[in-house]
Parts: sequence; C-alpha cells; structure tokens
Amino acid sequence: MKHLSAYKSLCLLIAFLLTNSLCIAQQTKWTDKNANELYNSYALAIGTKIKAHAPVDVIAFAKQYETNKAAWDKAAAFIHDRNLQMMAPGKYPIDGDNVYAIITEGPPKQLDTAGWEGHRKYADLHYVIKGKEKIGLVTVDVLKVTKPYDETKDVENYYTNGKFYTATPNNFFIFLPSDIHQANMSAGGNNPVKKLVIKIRVVK
Repeated sequence: MKHLSAYKSLCLLIAFLLTNSLCIAQQTKWTDKNANELYNSYALAIGTKIKAHAPVDVIAFAKQYETNKAAWDKAAAFIHDRNLQMMAPGKYPIDGDNVYAIITEGPPKQLDTAGWEGHRKYADLHYVIKGKEKIGLVTVDVLKVTKPYDETKDVENYYTNGKFYTATPNNFFIFLPSDIHQANMSAGGNNPVKKLVIKIRVVK
C-alpha cells in the first residue's frame, strides 16, 4: 500500500512539473524583432491600407496582446469588418466592458484647450475615419499632474510637452498606460474630424 501511495505521489509530482514546464514554455521571450513582427501583423489584421504609426513600445504591446489576444483581435475586427464611414457617432460595445468603441465627429480642439492624459485600466486605439488631426505623445516617468486620477473616467491629466504626429485615415495609434497622449488637436483649419477610439482593458 505504501508503494502504491509513493507511486501516486510521484505521478502527481511528474504531472505538475510537466504542466509547469509547458506553461513556462508558452511564455514568449519578447525582443524588439519578434515584437515588431507581431505589431506589423496586427496592423495587417486591421487593414492592408492602414499603417501602424510609430513610435510604440512594441514589447509592452506584445505582452498585452499575448495575455489578452481575444480582446485585441476583436478590436482589430471592428475596424476591418465595418464601414466606419457610415456609422453614426456613439458608443459601440464589442466585448462588454473589456473592449468598446467610441465614434465622435466634430471640430478638432485648439492646442490651448487640449490636455495631456493617461489611463490605467485601458489601452487606446485611435483611428481617424475622416479628416486629420494632430496627436501628441510622450513617455516619461515624472509628470506634473493637473487633474488627479479619476477612477470612474480612467483618466489623469498632466502638464508636459511631447512630440506631435499627424493622424489620418491611413494610420492608427496605440497608447498603452505608459503613453501620455494629447489627441483631437487641429492640424490646421477647423474642418470636422470623424474619429474612432477603441478602449481595450489592459492585463496587469
């Protein structure tokens, strides 16, 4: 009987070690090269005519994608499978509170009225459906907070300076919680901009 118990314990130990080894093996060791390959593949899933805009922390993106693949794939499919030009402004559920889309349309903000912001619960995917706007980005550890974090809105505002890029229907931007951004700014003139933002819950 003792031999049987010892044999059973040994089998359980071996099963645990095999399962643990399999889990470890499934965790990808991300490098700039394979993370960039994944990021570019994700861009193709969104649309062959829409480019992924740099810069982005591709390794941080790859880790989020690997741990929450279904959510990110649903976000890509929302853009790829729908005629966004025909969709009305509003909020569109994709996967409950885990993934949802917001479409807005209106004049862009002027620089002096736009604030820098960051999120903790969600990553942002920004895509301009029609028109163009300026988007600012900065990734830093120390910022001057102008409005403390509001958990209900998942936003904190800052005073800082960053680099600015032009967002058009030809590109999309991804902002992770480490990316402080300033969006919806005028790229010249006051022409209306139709804009999509998809919120994807981050995994910590």
